[in-house]
Amino acid sequence: MNRRDFLAQGGAVGLPLAAQAAPRYSGKPQLKITDIQAHLVSVSHRNLCFVKVLTDGGITGWGEAYSVGPDEATVATIKDFKSWLTGKDPRNVEYLWATMYNFTRFPGGAVINAAISGIEHALWDIAGKAAGLPVYMLLGGRCREKIRVYQSASGRTPQELAESAQRLVEKYGYTALKMAPHPPGSHRMLYNAVTAAAGERAEAARAAVGPHVDLAFDAHATLFEPIRGVQMAEALKPARPFFLEEPIRMENVDALAGLKAKIGIPLATGECLYTKYEFREILARDAADIVQPDICLAGGVLELKKIAAMAEAHYVTVAPHNPMGPLATMINVHFAASTPNFLILEYHPDDTSPRKDLIKDPILVKDGYLEIPEKPGWGYEVNEEAFRHYPPKPWHRGFAFRADGSPDYI
Repeated sequence: MNRRDFLAQGGAVGLPLAAQAAPRYSGKPQLKITDIQAHLVSVSHRNLCFVKVLTDGGITGWGEAYSVGPDEATVATIKDFKSWLTGKDPRNVEYLWATMYNFTRFPGGAVINAAISGIEHALWDIAGKAAGLPVYMLLGGRCREKIRVYQSASGRTPQELAESAQRLVEKYGYTALKMAPHPPGSHRMLYNAVTAAAGERAEAARAAVGPHVDLAFDAHATLFEPIRGVQMAEALKPARPFFLEEPIRMENVDALAGLKAKIGIPLATGECLYTKYEFREILARDAADIVQPDICLAGGVLELKKIAAMAEAHYVTVAPHNPMGPLATMINVHFAASTPNFLILEYHPDDTSPRKDLIKDPILVKDGYLEIPEKPGWGYEVNEEAFRHYPPKPWHRGFAFRADGSPDYI
């Protein structure tokens, strides 16, 4: 078809967004988005950003955007996207995602991609409810019957860390735990002392939980030179690590790839990366054994499915980063249920306030696993009434300065 015939049949080349006709769904009557809202709720040391999408059919969807620090910027971005999406059918998830991503023009950072992710979640929730199916059934169905999770142990000393690890295993039945290899305040310590402390902490944790619980270690990208990552890995090896997360920062993919080839421990990274495009480089250069996209930051559910498919072709598994709220956990459960190369999910228990108040009947860990819901959409509803009890508070990530006063990484 030539351009003249295309335009004669209603082609929309060059027309403004408002004049474009969205793809039509010929099944059930078309739904239309009528409103998109963002709600900030304070939990512990940070806020959670819940996204609510309303439709003219009375179906409401919920999502969660990443709390990046300047949370008001994420709220403003969500409100701006509202003017782009109002009147569209929320079930056209690919179309609406491309609308937000493509027409932003420049590749987004944390704020833009967090807003896109939270809105995308809510679209899937609506699609599932409209179809009368849990979201994972729209994503290929179940690959597994339950979702393996891990929690992070903590402690200033090796003994405190060991006690924390033992308590978590005894209370929740975890088969895996994660912890910082370096002690608190390590940014002011001499590096040899940090490396020695990492070995002592790993040894104490291993002794506390026995030989079969998987232990992962998160250096939190606080090391700069790759050789320091090699030295850290050597100190941890006697504990037989499940993986070493972010031993160095992720900007230099060649450095990551070189480190992966040397350490002899599965290397995990990806929580700071956005969309399939940034993960493509990690995978193409063989820079990780495990990728850790964040479903509230990397672009949403379908974008994580695409990242996971790319990873599967490179023999790489997926262990999603999940430090956010109970709704984010629910959404990750649907991703994990439908993804063959899912490995394990980061988890924070929802059995105490304020987390347990924000979701009606949250799923709770049992013997180190989460159940997969069977209700339509995400399977659980947000308790919007609880929001007023936890108003948002200004916050930022902690600062860390070396002994000479220079800014360190955190």
